[in-house]
Amino acid sequence: MSDAVFPVAIVGVGNMGSAMALRLLSCGWPVHVFDLVERRSLALASAGARVHATAAQAASAARATIVCVVDAAQTRDVLFGTGAVAGAVPLAHTVFLCPTMEPAEVQDIAQALRPQGVFCIDAPMSGGPVRARDGSMSLMVACEAMVFERHRGLIETLSSRVFRISERPGDGARTKLVNNLAAGINLVGAAEVLALALRLGLDLERTLDVIEQSSGQSWIGSERMRRAIAGDLAPRAHMSLLAKDTRLAVQAALDAGFQGPLGSAARDVFAAACAGGLSDLDDAALLKWLTRDQ
Repeated sequence: MSDAVFPVAIVGVGNMGSAMALRLLSCGWPVHVFDLVERRSLALASAGARVHATAAQAASAARATIVCVVDAAQTRDVLFGTGAVAGAVPLAHTVFLCPTMEPAEVQDIAQALRPQGVFCIDAPMSGGPVRARDGSMSLMVACEAMVFERHRGLIETLSSRVFRISERPGDGARTKLVNNLAAGINLVGAAEVLALALRLGLDLERTLDVIEQSSGQSWIGSERMRRAIAGDLAPRAHMSLLAKDTRLAVQAALDAGFQGPLGSAARDVFAAACAGGLSDLDDAALLKWLTRDQ
């Protein structure tokens, strides 16, 4: 094993975490994993991952820990609560924060890690499990230049689309919220216009063919609506995630003194779909929600 390749822990191996683990393993990186849902970790053992009984055990066996849980509360629990990662790792260990969180939460966590000699990389991601698996997802990185250079090999293995946002933890989170609000607005728009197409008696696949080659095209609209039309709602990205992300983005906007015309509307659509029982489905189910009375 060369100096450029070192053991990495991933805490939280759901859709994105497991895809990142498989990406690293396929590129020769030793990977240690932990998830509260044991079967998720065990599923990676056959690919070469080392499965651990606790987050602290996984992290202490690695030089860097990628936290890939759902939100800030789970992240804090992994690092400072029952997971106890921050107290188990040696000096100069590095924690990657990948969940979508409030920027202030990222800043607070980074500050809390510093006295323990642990570096922090604010590194939210975008692109979904398929892109995480092949290394083409987007990674929005905010950290000190020295920390980035020390982990350049790992970062560039995880992503061919690395965006250096700044050296201030929290700016990655801010960028991710802006991006995910755009994704949410685009997805609501795509689902709305296809619901309209259905009401107008149009063929949905042919309508989407037109949109994809015309001014209404968006990547998330095409990707999600193709699956929605096919009835494939198996969760790659749960509805609850964009509900959370659009809520956090709108709140960040309000905190900054900005109120746009579309963000809150998109937030409310995702919240309503979740309240209507679709939270555990893929967010492609938005079309199902908007056509529920048709």
